[in-house]
Amino acid sequence: MNTLVEKYRQRRTAHRRARAINRALERCPSQAMRDELLTIANRDY
Repeated sequence: MNTLVEKYRQRRTAHRRARAINRALERCPSQAMRDELLTIANRDY
């Protein structure tokens, strides 16, 4: 059961992170800023 809860939390966290990245990408004023965000997102997660 503990593993099931941990997996659920990991999936929920990953989904939240993906939504936050998508929102940030939509609000970026320039292509360079989008590239930077994607680089940071791919490096950290």
